[in-house]
Amino acid sequence: MTPPTYELRLDDLPAVFPVFPLSGALLLPDGRLPLNIFEPRYLKMVEGAMAGNRFLGMVQPKAGERETVGDADPVYDIGCLGRITTFAEVEGGRFFITLQGLARFRVVEELELENGYRRVRGDFSDFANDVDTRPIDGFIRQPFVDALQAYFAFYEIKGSWEALEDADEATLITSVAMAVPFSPEEKQAILECSGLAAQGEMIRSLMEMALHEAKQGPAPVRH
Repeated sequence: MTPPTYELRLDDLPAVFPVFPLSGALLLPDGRLPLNIFEPRYLKMVEGAMAGNRFLGMVQPKAGERETVGDADPVYDIGCLGRITTFAEVEGGRFFITLQGLARFRVVEELELENGYRRVRGDFSDFANDVDTRPIDGFIRQPFVDALQAYFAFYEIKGSWEALEDADEATLITSVAMAVPFSPEEKQAILECSGLAAQGEMIRSLMEMALHEAKQGPAPVRH
């Protein structure tokens, strides 16, 4: 089912909310992240969110080699709050949901488990621009698009260039950040950038570095 359109207000942000630690999954404000939920603890987490305000935070575990982590494994201090905008129960008792990114948060403290899933107390004050109009001063579009085209061509990634060309700058940066297969550490670095322009610059630099390293091969060993 698809709930009605939701408009965020600053006062709507919760102080306490569940978090889903998932390596390599990047959610940004205004982005949309599809998730396939099957673990019992996370099924309960989604059920709880759907019964309430639909809020759910995404955080990355510091042990990036594993997708999901244990209850006490450390996670990064900065994540992104989302709201469930689509929900479907699919074969095998799984849930398929889509999270709409709302605002980034800093983890103040982690609370006791609730029905097996993790919860945090979050602070949004460092990311007030996520809730209001997100500034994008300083972003130069063409070098970003040039790097993106070269990256997609080299790695044979198929993309809808017509859709990208028509996208506004905020949508372009957010969509590329969430879609390009960066490492978990690189995605966390993008998440923690000060704003959209900085995120765009970070993404462009990461793509250019990846292309350079792939074309040049490993650096010679010096003795």
